[in-house]
Amino acid sequence: MTTLDVTPGPGAAPRYRALGAQTRMELRLALRNGEQLLLTLVIPIALLLLFVKAPIAGVPKPRIDFLMPGVLALAVMSTAFTGQAIGTGFERRYGVLRRLATTPLSRPALLSAKTIAVILVEILQVAILCAVGAALGWNPHGDPAMVVGVLLLGTACFSALGLLMAGSLRAEATLAGANLLYLVQLAIGGVAVPLTEFSDGVRHLLELLPLGAMTDGLRAVLNHGDNVPAHDWVTLAVWTGAGMLAASHWFRWDD
Repeated sequence: MTTLDVTPGPGAAPRYRALGAQTRMELRLALRNGEQLLLTLVIPIALLLLFVKAPIAGVPKPRIDFLMPGVLALAVMSTAFTGQAIGTGFERRYGVLRRLATTPLSRPALLSAKTIAVILVEILQVAILCAVGAALGWNPHGDPAMVVGVLLLGTACFSALGLLMAGSLRAEATLAGANLLYLVQLAIGGVAVPLTEFSDGVRHLLELLPLGAMTDGLRAVLNHGDNVPAHDWVTLAVWTGAGMLAASHWFRWDD
């Protein structure tokens, strides 16, 4: 007769199980958050329709081909940076992260779970935006693998910067700062206004910003079928590395 062993087995779950459980929780919270869905889906789609249909001067034609790479980059920023920074900042404010700190979940595991959840949300986000773009006559070119590479590197970059802001500033400062940076990057990140419209000195500086580099790289592939310029890869990689190191060092569990 087989005896069932019900002896308690205390101890932390394996790291991969803890990471999976936290990732599922982060994903559910993101999909149930109305404000985050507004940032990730409604605003990018509304901006795309506005700039394609409205008679706005300065947008190269065909408008949809010029705008789609920038809107995709902005959508990644809205999810990985703005939404994540605000959500995580208020989790610190309300003590959620402090409670997580009492569990075996490590800081790298928490940051990794948040980043993976962001990527899963972005898959849905990019699919919907691409469907809207196709309905508007978008005709993309280039290597899809290179596009995915830019999107993933941009996600890692903005996720690291968002977590750095959320883990080092107060929630109110994170809310104001993340929204302000979103609006500023929308204006100067090459989304709707070509960077060539700026003077040479200003343009070179804007190309060193994450959104400018990401938009430029996506536009090179999707509009012209070219490879992503090396300076765009380097710019995103440097911001990503610096952001990850800073977030790992300065991220605080409590407010």
